[in-house]
Amino acid sequence: MNVADSLRVASALEHLGYQPTRLADEANVIVLNTCVVRQSAEDKAYGRLHTLRPLKAQRPDLVINLMGCLVGVKGHDHLQKRFPFVDVFSPPSDPGPLVAYLTQGESRDLQLSETEQRHAVMDGDLRLPLDERGRLVATHVPVVLGCSHACTFCIIPYRRGVERSRSVGDILSEVRSLVAQGVKEITLLGQIVDRYGKDIPDGPSLAALLRIVHQVDGLERIRFLTSHPNWMTGELLDVVAELPKVMPHIEVPVQAGDDQVLEAMKRGYTANDYRHLVRRIRERIPGVSIATDIIVGFPGETEEQFRRTYDLLEELRLDVAHLARYSPRPGTVAERRLPDDVPEEEKWRRFRLLEEQHERISGEINTRYLGELVEVLFEDQVRGRWRGRTPTNKLVFVESSEDLRGQLRQVRVTWAGPWSMQAALPAQPALQPVELIPLSV
Repeated sequence: MNVADSLRVASALEHLGYQPTRLADEANVIVLNTCVVRQSAEDKAYGRLHTLRPLKAQRPDLVINLMGCLVGVKGHDHLQKRFPFVDVFSPPSDPGPLVAYLTQGESRDLQLSETEQRHAVMDGDLRLPLDERGRLVATHVPVVLGCSHACTFCIIPYRRGVERSRSVGDILSEVRSLVAQGVKEITLLGQIVDRYGKDIPDGPSLAALLRIVHQVDGLERIRFLTSHPNWMTGELLDVVAELPKVMPHIEVPVQAGDDQVLEAMKRGYTANDYRHLVRRIRERIPGVSIATDIIVGFPGETEEQFRRTYDLLEELRLDVAHLARYSPRPGTVAERRLPDDVPEEEKWRRFRLLEEQHERISGEINTRYLGELVEVLFEDQVRGRWRGRTPTNKLVFVESSEDLRGQLRQVRVTWAGPWSMQAALPAQPALQPVELIPLSV
């Protein structure tokens, strides 16, 4: 069985573009597949692990994967403490954790790409035809065009004009068309999506719109973004908590953790206001995931002010932080009135500090999913693995020969990293033997 498992791991690695080598010194990845049937085999595995320690010390980028019966299926905390230089621990017959670890960079790039696409949709730079979007499992539906808030760093009011809410009829028509073409999940989009209907006398609220869209037959999931702290109402949180199709995931940017920087950005709230909002969201929607946006190096931002942002994120421990370095956009208030006085290298330093913090916090949050059954809507296949998302918007990969596109399936999480998770379809229950009773003729 170990020989078969090793062949399966080798095949998975070759699928990622790796090639075998006979010399450990030349390897980028070393998989130690273990057996514990005899004590001598277990001792041999421990001995080999110890010989790899100095190699890892010389080459920190080397990935070491401990796999097999020594790891088992009931957890490996004791091994992690004993061998901290091991990067990945895999149960028998499962190359998934190693593949997930090696593709974390791809998962991160995928998340960044999706964020850029979302921004392009909201900026009006991307609007796919209905028939093209209809080939997707999940897609966006703009509900608020433009923006009237005018944050000092934002170009949207100048490029897309004042805030305009689309009619309920137009939105429902688009949603129904998309669902008829196979879309299972839609995300209602707006620069400040929770201001939907505010520009119309006695107009419907976003909460009311969600209740209406929720009734569309064939639609499985609904999300909405991006929210603004000042417009997230109790009514909206109630809808997320009550309606099963509305996913428990809230995107509400804070942008900075210092009140003076927030004032210069013209955000209209304080860091404490944001703290109280996060507390309200978590109290009303148990198990919710929260994402935020952060800009580092805004004009005039001092080291002390940046530290307040860092400390706020450390305190709140949000699931996702979309990070950006400030760059002046022609035509914005900040570009016209505020000198871009934070050096580029300093912006990068602050960006990397927050990136490392986010990676650590997100990894710790995702670890809680290990061993849990979660529902995933599968969207497409990437490098032979099916990709989908949980209700809380966690990216999940599953290896399966089944065609999972568009399916909602329960899966069990087998590995969790900061950018994505690996899971497996639960084994089908074995058929129970049936006693055959002969009939008299």
